[in-house]
Amino acid sequence: MSAALWHDVECAAYGADLALWRRLAAERGGPVLDVGAGTGRVALDLAARGHEVVAVDLDPDLVTACAERAAERSLPVTALAGDARDLTLDSRHPLAIAPMQVAQLMGSDEARAEMLAALLGVLEPGGLLAVALADPFEDIPAGDLLPPLPDVLERDGWVLSSTPVAVRQLDGSVAIDRRRQAVSPAGELSDEPATIVVDTVDPEAFARQGADAGFTVLEPGWVPETRDYVGSTIVMLEAPR
Repeated sequence: MSAALWHDVECAAYGADLALWRRLAAERGGPVLDVGAGTGRVALDLAARGHEVVAVDLDPDLVTACAERAAERSLPVTALAGDARDLTLDSRHPLAIAPMQVAQLMGSDEARAEMLAALLGVLEPGGLLAVALADPFEDIPAGDLLPPLPDVLERDGWVLSSTPVAVRQLDGSVAIDRRRQAVSPAGELSDEPATIVVDTVDPEAFARQGADAGFTVLEPGWVPETRDYVGSTIVMLEAPR
């Protein structure tokens, strides 16, 4: 199975944050820069509401899927493969967003500092960077982090499911172990493990990193938790005018 399909299984159903990104796009205008856009969960939603979007992701397979979906719907999305830590663009943006804990997949504070410096360079003067950070996992019982049912997707006769089976505390991060199963149209079953490592990042500490990079720290936003997902603090950083 492709990376794009598993991304859809595990991420596409999440919608608790969409209202916030829609509001920021309406307030700030475009083109909106979507960092860690994946297959286009947020980028396509904003583009369908009339916003021009530049969608950037490190995985070229996800970028291809995003571009194809935008083309199928004639949506104003430019999908690019790129590393948020070393991002150069021809365009400048009044708004850049990093949804769904993208910043917590960087692996270190040093990598997040590189990301902040790169994104500052592609924002317009006074542009806004909004970064989602999951709430501290240590404050939530491990069982509450796991949805009661697997994430499931049916496509072209295939049935794909991804079930969280364990949450492990590591040094400065959390490992989420998943069991990915795929049933083919002929009924053949494949089963493989997958682990996603998410850095534990304190929003206030990240905001201080933003200030050190040259941003002005604004009041944070908030995406409430749902039955299936933890909540997020949205760190709001404004570029110099």
